[in-house]
Amino acid sequence: MNLCTAVNDALHIAMASDPKTLCFGEDVAFGGVFMCSRGLLDRFGRARVFNTPLAEQGIIGFAIGAAAEGYRPIAEIQFADYIFPAFDQITNEAAKYRYRSGGVYDVGGLTIRAPYGAVGHGGHYHSQSPEAFFTHIPGVKVVMPSGPREAKGLLLAAIREPDPVVFFEAKMLYRTGKRLAAVEEVPEGDFMLPLGKARVAQPGTDITLVGWGQQVRVLELAAKEVAERDGISCEVIDLRTLVPWDVETVAASVNKTGRLLVSHEAPVSSGFGAEVVSRITDRCFYALEAPPVRVCGYDIPFPLVYEPLYLPTARRVADAVRHTLQHS
Repeated sequence: MNLCTAVNDALHIAMASDPKTLCFGEDVAFGGVFMCSRGLLDRFGRARVFNTPLAEQGIIGFAIGAAAEGYRPIAEIQFADYIFPAFDQITNEAAKYRYRSGGVYDVGGLTIRAPYGAVGHGGHYHSQSPEAFFTHIPGVKVVMPSGPREAKGLLLAAIREPDPVVFFEAKMLYRTGKRLAAVEEVPEGDFMLPLGKARVAQPGTDITLVGWGQQVRVLELAAKEVAERDGISCEVIDLRTLVPWDVETVAASVNKTGRLLVSHEAPVSSGFGAEVVSRITDRCFYALEAPPVRVCGYDIPFPLVYEPLYLPTARRVADAVRHTLQHS
C-alpha cells in the first residue's frame, strides 16, 4: 500500500466508525488533487463529504465551529503552502478554544490535513515545509508520518485525539515507488499508533539520525550508504510527532551513540531541528563526542530549477555523518 491509499483507508475507517465525522476541503468531494479522499462521497453522501470555496481561512473557521458543536471535522488544506491564510484561525481560535472557555468548550475533534514538501516540480508555492510555525503554538499537536503504515495509524489516532491536530503528509510519498521504499505492508482494519512516541526505524551504535516525514526515508538511504562504504552504524529515529515529541527516545539513543544529526527539508534557521538539538544538548551534554549537526534546507525561498541543490539529500547527510565521526 502506498501513502495515498493508506490515508484513504484511514479516512474510510474514521467516517464509518463515527457518523459525526466530516471530510471537506477544496476538491475533496471528487477525491482531491491527490485522490486521497476518493470514494468518500459515494459512500457517505454530500452531507458529510463536500467541497469548499478556495478560502483556507473559511475552511478552518468552519471546521472549528463544527468541532465546537461535537463533530469530528477532517479539513483538508490542498497544499501546506496555502495554510497561512488560516494561521489566525488555528493559532488564536483552535489552539485556545478550551483555555478561553475554561474547559467548557473545546475543538478536540478537529484534524487538519495538509500535503507538504518537495515533489520534484512544485517550485515556490507547492513545495514548502511549514511545520515549525505550528510547533510554537501551545494547544495544537503536529504529526508528520514517514510512510504508509505510519500514516494510517497516526491519522486514525489524530482524528480521535482530544486536541486539535495539524497532520502534514509528504506528497512525495503519495505514490513514490522503490527509491524511497514508500510502498509497504499496512495492517488491515482499524489500528492506531500513539502520538508523542518516536519509532526507532533502524538500530545503530555510532551516531543518531533524527528526522520526520519523508526525510526519514532519506536518512535510511544515507545510513545504508555509510554502512556499506565506511562501516558506520547509524541509529535512525522517526519522531512521528513534533508536538509532543519524544525526547526520551532520542536522548536514550544519543547517550548510547554520543553523536546527533537532525535533518529536515524546511530552512535550517529556526527549524524544528534547532529545538531537538537544544533539548538533547541539555540532556546529553556530557555524553556527546561531537557537536550536534543539522542537515536541512537552505535559508532561501524554495527553488524550482535548483530543487536538487536545495534538498537535504542522502549524499549531504552521508557527508555530514562522515564529518561528525572525524571528531572521534
